[in-house]
Amino acid sequence: MRDKQTFFFCSGMICLGAMSAVLAGPAAAASLIQVTDSSGQAVQDAVVYAELTTGPQLAKSATAEIQQKDRKFMPLVTVVQTGTSVSFPNNDTVRHHAYSFSPAKPFELKLYSGKPAAPVVFDKAGTVVVGCNIHDQMVAYIHIVDTPYFAKTDASGTARLTTIPSGKYVLKVWHPKQASGAAIQEQSLQVDGSATPVIVKLNYKAG
Repeated sequence: MRDKQTFFFCSGMICLGAMSAVLAGPAAAASLIQVTDSSGQAVQDAVVYAELTTGPQLAKSATAEIQQKDRKFMPLVTVVQTGTSVSFPNNDTVRHHAYSFSPAKPFELKLYSGKPAAPVVFDKAGTVVVGCNIHDQMVAYIHIVDTPYFAKTDASGTARLTTIPSGKYVLKVWHPKQASGAAIQEQSLQVDGSATPVIVKLNYKAG
């Protein structure tokens, strides 16, 4: 169920342009992050997030949803803050059995249709791989982070971090093609109010 292919950033780290001016100040506009593969092609569904060096921040009554339709989990990749409740509605014409054995949040929603009675609370940072016990081709990834400053790249490889205050952060990037158990790549950042984009080049070819 897991993709064992791994990747690394340039020289084992993130390739950053104008790193001292990465993210916006207290009332500044969103900061753009562009993620590409080794050939310069845009990488979709990469999770980018900035963590405070002072410690984790927990979510307050946050919710998210991963639906099941056409025998697929949608979306493929979800990023949530620690403490978020995620619901798994089955909008398909057949019943599903969603589960995960991932240490960050093992759970099981036995064979069902419609919406389960209660959502699953993801209270520990990490990566959760979700499958269906009935349909082996179904897979989804949930990346749980200890920060409210996160985003996911779109089809153009672009992610947007919004309303992040000035200060010291650790910028991290994760993608489903990272090998299970591999360390998250990270880089220390000083947020000073500039909107200069961050360019992240992954050392693998996505296509």
